[in-house]
Amino acid sequence: MKYRVEVIKIGELVEELLGEKILILFNADAPEELAEISVLHTGNDLVEDVKPGDKIKIGDVEYIVTGVGSEANRTLRELGHCTLKFNGLSKTELPGDISLKGQIPKIKKGDIISIY
Repeated sequence: MKYRVEVIKIGELVEELLGEKILILFNADAPEELAEISVLHTGNDLVEDVKPGDKIKIGDVEYIVTGVGSEANRTLRELGHCTLKFNGLSKTELPGDISLKGQIPKIKKGDIISIY
């Protein structure tokens, strides 16, 4: 297990972003302007860098990591932040992105997000 956190709050604009296949994660101490677009979680240490081929599980649904941006591991480690994009791309669009293969999730408070 590389990373494991619990969802504690879902920002009011998260559903809108999910419609665009985007899910933004942040530690619970994110500024308010970021909290409204983010899924806030308990925070944890990233034990090992995320890389293509890894799996991310959100609730009961598993996704395959297809691409990792150049800054995604650093921001996940420091801020609990990354942008999950459900687009299956091997080359990410932005440095903080982690691209995933799979359907858009239904996320709720109490869900566990794990990376392995």
